Amino acid sequence: MSKLAIAAKRLLVGRPFRSDRLPRTRLPKRLALPVFASDAMSSVAYAPEEIFLVLSVAGLSAYTLTPWIGALVALVMLTVVASYRQNVRAYPSGGGDYEVATVNLGRRAGLTVASALLVDYVLTVAVSISSAAATIGAVVPFVASHRTAFAVMAIVVLTAINLRGVRESGGFMAIPTYAFLVGILGMIGFGLFRALVLDETMRAESASVEIQAEPGQAAGLAFAFLVMRSFSQGAAALTGVEAISNGVPAFRKPKPRNAANTLLMMGLISVTMLMGLIFLARITGVRLAENPAEQIVDAPPGYEQGTMVAQIAGAVFDVFPPAVYYVTIATAVILILAANTAYNGFPVLGSVLSQDRYLPRQFHTRGDRLAFSNGIVSLTIFAILLVIAFRAQVTQLVQLYVVGVFVSFTLSQLGMLRHWNRHLRTVTDPPERRRVRRSQAINGFGLIMSGSVLVIVLLTKFLEGAWIAIAAMAAGYALMTAIRRHYDRVSRELHKRDIPAVLPSRNYAIVLVSQVHLPTLRALAYARATRPDTLEAITVNVDDEDTRALRTAWEAEDLPVPLKVVESPYREITRPVVEYVKRIRRESPRDVVTVFIPEYVVGHWWEQLLHNQSALRLKSRLLFEPGVMVTSVPWQLESSTRVDLRTPAPRRSVRWGLSQDEKGNGRR
Repeated sequence: MSKLAIAAKRLLVGRPFRSDRLPRTRLPKRLALPVFASDAMSSVAYAPEEIFLVLSVAGLSAYTLTPWIGALVALVMLTVVASYRQNVRAYPSGGGDYEVATVNLGRRAGLTVASALLVDYVLTVAVSISSAAATIGAVVPFVASHRTAFAVMAIVVLTAINLRGVRESGGFMAIPTYAFLVGILGMIGFGLFRALVLDETMRAESASVEIQAEPGQAAGLAFAFLVMRSFSQGAAALTGVEAISNGVPAFRKPKPRNAANTLLMMGLISVTMLMGLIFLARITGVRLAENPAEQIVDAPPGYEQGTMVAQIAGAVFDVFPPAVYYVTIATAVILILAANTAYNGFPVLGSVLSQDRYLPRQFHTRGDRLAFSNGIVSLTIFAILLVIAFRAQVTQLVQLYVVGVFVSFTLSQLGMLRHWNRHLRTVTDPPERRRVRRSQAINGFGLIMSGSVLVIVLLTKFLEGAWIAIAAMAAGYALMTAIRRHYDRVSRELHKRDIPAVLPSRNYAIVLVSQVHLPTLRALAYARATRPDTLEAITVNVDDEDTRALRTAWEAEDLPVPLKVVESPYREITRPVVEYVKRIRRESPRDVVTVFIPEYVVGHWWEQLLHNQSALRLKSRLLFEPGVMVTSVPWQLESSTRVDLRTPAPRRSVRWGLSQDEKGNGRR
């Protein structure tokens, strides 16, 4: 890597950390909350809004159901949080839902959970960043007209932050996350104070807008389906709850207890904000249309539908406009940073899957800053592709959302039930059995709730786009299964004991020659030093004049190695050499053939394009031939060694194969 590239990497990522610094990267609860819970807490910025948007199809009268739907979402969230507090205590290794499902339900269930979570993490990044782009676009028209480009750049910036390490990203995220909490909770508290204590009237900018119901949506089965769809959209508030169970190893000791306490704080804060926003939306008269162009009638001139949070902030802080900007900006920032939950969950889960040989082993490798860099970069690539494909449209992306997370919720709770059932068989102490029974009841209720939500989500979202997420999960499952089969097959091959380790009869060495120059002399000298049974040099005749010149130079040097010319009527180099090697192998199957290839070592990337292409092609072909060893003999050009040209190297240096004086004295 060039000095410029190294400097750029250090500027972006920072200085590398030693492996023994890993314990210092553990997170206290005050940093773990913004790192792992930002997605779940920030979901309140759009989950309540989605409830209102869907119900608007049935007209304004359907808004009376919003508190009840919100309360049901809050109940599910508290149930899931209570269930996951059991998970992190029972399985604190960081495998999360994947480990719970694999241990208790089997490999297939574990892979189903893993594929669902990986897809959901990618969607978390895409939805959060797209939602942030929409929020900022409501204030900055340039962002609105370049939403996709803004989303891509935000993902790239977030990637750079996470490549610097978990603790560094936590420190970066702490201030904006807590600023968001202060803004939203302060707005809810101030709004409730004005409404309930001062009895003041607060009106949102859309309070006077009339929304027209779509025909046939206000009664019967259509209305029931609409309510279920509204609930499934609001269930987006639960995304990110599972991230803490995957990130337990990143907590300070005692890890399970700190993770469980962080889960509890996250659940209580999220439920408070969810219900507070829904209550304020009803008080201020917020009206949101799923299809503004078709549903809104008698709108004021120049009216544009704002987000729920922006409208509530405008109504609550109508006496103090700076607070409106504060809440709007804090919400936009937290929506960008909410994607950070996925940047901590996806790489850790990828590392666990890599250990189990379901993903490439590179996913288990930590980068310079002790973060799982390969997982972070992979998540970035998938999220950018998704944002570009859906043009950063939240309404389209959110249809794919939630399915994966509730698949993992449901299978995880089922796995925990089996865990407690198995545990009960070995526990005899009455107080301990009561504790296990209580945990069993929590996970059982969680299974009923999450399973019910999963059914509703599948019924209401499948044709709206959820089938894409399901297809992606199936593709991920098939890919991970194929990777595991490959690793298992390789492992069986490498550990076979029925193949005798027979020494080769002879070593037949070949040195490839294109010119008589220093790299060739060095390759010859190294080949002779290995003392093969047979040593010869070969060249491929692609031009008669060049070949005659090479023969003349070879004879003039009086080299002690015979030179053979391999004819190539079609001016190929690789195929004639490979056929020549194959012929030697056929004549003496027990011989090993060693091919020495002189190669230039260059210092600039563009020099790679000018050298070594023939050697690379030839090596790639010879490596597939059994009984053939390929040896590269490097020749370092001055651009690679970076030598000081003012102190010339002696004529006989370590790069020389044969010095001028040795050519006649060191021969066979």
